[in-house]
Amino acid sequence: MKKTILLIILSFALGANAQEVKSLTLKEAINYALENKADAKKAKLKVENSEYQIQEVRSRALPQISANGNLTYNPVIQTTVIDGAGFGQPGTTIQAAFGQPWISTAGVSLTQAIFDQTVFTGLKAAKSTREFYQINEQLTEEQVIERVANNYYQVYVQRQKLTVIDSTFKTTNKVKDIIKGQFDNGLAKKIDLDRILVKISNISTQRQQVLNAVQIQENALKFYMGMPIETQIEIPQTAFEVGPQALSEVPNTSNRSEFLLLKKQEQLLTYQKKAIEAGYYPTLSLSAGYNYIGQGPQMPIGGKPADGVYWSDFSSIGLNLKVPIFTGFGTRAKVRQADIDLRSIKEDLVDTKLSLDLAFANAKTQIDNSLTTITSQKENAQLAKEVLDNTRNNYVQGLASLTDLLDAENSLTEAQNNYTSAILDYKLAEIQLIKSKGELKTLINN
Repeated sequence: MKKTILLIILSFALGANAQEVKSLTLKEAINYALENKADAKKAKLKVENSEYQIQEVRSRALPQISANGNLTYNPVIQTTVIDGAGFGQPGTTIQAAFGQPWISTAGVSLTQAIFDQTVFTGLKAAKSTREFYQINEQLTEEQVIERVANNYYQVYVQRQKLTVIDSTFKTTNKVKDIIKGQFDNGLAKKIDLDRILVKISNISTQRQQVLNAVQIQENALKFYMGMPIETQIEIPQTAFEVGPQALSEVPNTSNRSEFLLLKKQEQLLTYQKKAIEAGYYPTLSLSAGYNYIGQGPQMPIGGKPADGVYWSDFSSIGLNLKVPIFTGFGTRAKVRQADIDLRSIKEDLVDTKLSLDLAFANAKTQIDNSLTTITSQKENAQLAKEVLDNTRNNYVQGLASLTDLLDAENSLTEAQNNYTSAILDYKLAEIQLIKSKGELKTLINN
């Protein structure tokens, strides 16, 4: 019975500590980020919010109807002085109190814009705002893809470095066993055994540093994906495709999201200028109202003529015309400010196009250099491995020193890490090249 209880407790403990490791391809990591990262979610919310902004502006062109009510008590009624001649008493002055202590009013009012240039311009601007946020959503998604892809490759490279150092650790341990066997048989010096032990200790320290780097890089990747930090992830050990790119094709920067966003912003500033210029135009609106008023010496609500309370209705319909004549040059100043904003964003468009062209040119150069480096470092790593194998054999036969053997091991580790770093440089440059072509979303389809 006790054994059964112990097994149950142990199984629960193991279940609590065990955590599923999530394997992530680049495509899966990007899709997860687009679904869960706050930046992507907020961009979608802005697109949704733009619909309500359009509704808000559209409401200004629709009738505005409101109900109103009022209850007033006048403890002291104002006295009005009147010439008595109007009442058959020339040469006298009459003081008369007009009104009742209690007045209650209830009614409905309506206002309808007939001509208002700011409303018409606002409707066009609101629709452009929706398009602005749609482009912004696309740009945000591209930024999320770029960050995730960059960090994904960096995690992969850190794991590759860990693989290299594990291989070095394993190889060095084999050398240690050889030296220890020689030392036990009196064929090696104690200093040789001590040196190899120091080497193993240093490798262990380096391995811990690389492990920390892997963890930090994985945490960064999970952050950019919007994934809980405590989630355990694994990057599949698949070889990256490295090959020539279509570098002769110059991308059309006018189709880039960054450029399109600025163009849409330019359009919005144009509408903003037109909305300010609308201040020069007259406005015409229709107003109408219907009210019911009750007056008397006591509270009118519920009162009757027998109580001295009388109710009556009144209504009005009118046209309201407002013609701006002079605003102290305020409108002119606002128009000129809007014109400055337009000229400024035109400069931003020129600078952005130049920046995008620069990014493409730099990506091309980096890819060319990386391909050359990859070929060189791959051959160098293979040569370093052959040198290490030969040096190890010579050491066993007493034809090489321990220093030669350790140097050969260091050279192989350095060459392998240089090869891995060259692949990372290539993949990061490849992302920039894809970005410069406006094709980042193709990473989802691969």
